[in-house]
Amino acid sequence: MSQPDFDRAMREGLADAIGFVAGALAGWWLGRQFGIDFIASPEWNARQIIGLLLIVAGCGVGRAVARRLMLKDKA
Repeated sequence: MSQPDFDRAMREGLADAIGFVAGALAGWWLGRQFGIDFIASPEWNARQIIGLLLIVAGCGVGRAVARRLMLKDKA
């Protein structure tokens, strides 16, 4: 693997990791603003499923945003 390929792979991995975690935290925070705390609730009902979906959606959006920001000018 050449150096430019390695550098790009490292940037992609870092963008994925940062975006995934930041997005999950943002989704969890958004759920808590609506009174849905998936992490702390021992129950399993529709509200918790909505909270989980917010976290999962946050993971995807966070990853996409981080990749766009970190890789926008890199070829």
